[in-house]
Amino acid sequence: MKIKLICDSMCDIPEEIVNKEFVEMIPLTINIDGKEYKDGVDFTKEQFYDILKKCDNLPKTSQVTYVDFKNIFEKYTKEGYDVICITGSSKASGTFQSANLAKADVEGNIYIFDSLFLSLGSGQYVIKASHLIEEGNLNASEIIQELENMRKDVNLLFVPFTLEYLKQSGRLPSVVSFVGNMLSIKPICTMEDGKNKIVSKVRGTKQIASKLVDMILELNDGNVEDKIITIGYGSNEDDFKRLQEEVSKKINAKKIYITRGGSCICSHTGPEILAISSSY
Repeated sequence: MKIKLICDSMCDIPEEIVNKEFVEMIPLTINIDGKEYKDGVDFTKEQFYDILKKCDNLPKTSQVTYVDFKNIFEKYTKEGYDVICITGSSKASGTFQSANLAKADVEGNIYIFDSLFLSLGSGQYVIKASHLIEEGNLNASEIIQELENMRKDVNLLFVPFTLEYLKQSGRLPSVVSFVGNMLSIKPICTMEDGKNKIVSKVRGTKQIASKLVDMILELNDGNVEDKIITIGYGSNEDDFKRLQEEVSKKINAKKIYITRGGSCICSHTGPEILAISSSY
């Protein structure tokens, strides 16, 4: 079986997954102060954090286009591949719709999967699909079914260290942002039905790492020995070291991956962010 795994750049996945020969990431377009850039192509994540701190206006993301998907689907189906395409949440972007429109115009076996998550949450599905492809026991259709079966087991928690970006993007009322920043209250967020949701709050930054780890353990009934854990961060490396320490002390998982927040998520949260996700 020849299977090509495609995802969009709303999925934040570890470098060891990105670098697998059967994985390809299609970048979204980022508009920064009137100039367009391809996510992860025209700049690294580290460079984007610097750009984000200096730009005058909040960056805007544009979905992967029908043409982009059509070109890549045609390329691989003509080479004899079945294609699995995993997208970020259809509730946050039109990328899933673009992929389905392109699929309708391309001959071959193409399977589109709406992760209903962003960032590390979407990444869990890409990681799982890559593992199943490497095992070689399932065809593309069966892998999609396995992804559907794991929906209830995927968890994501993330904390933006400032509320300013969420306020500017209209995802948080100004008065909530003002009070939160003034009192140094950080929201702990997840995604539910494809949309962001605040599930808890923490005062200050020093307690964020331990709170995230405790919450992900609680979501998994205290046992993650058979789970895949991914931890992520942005420009805030010192905060991430605290998260790594907490994970090392409290979590014994089947596999722990590390990644960094990409421009699609950090355009809305700011460059300083911590996140943790889990799945089978």
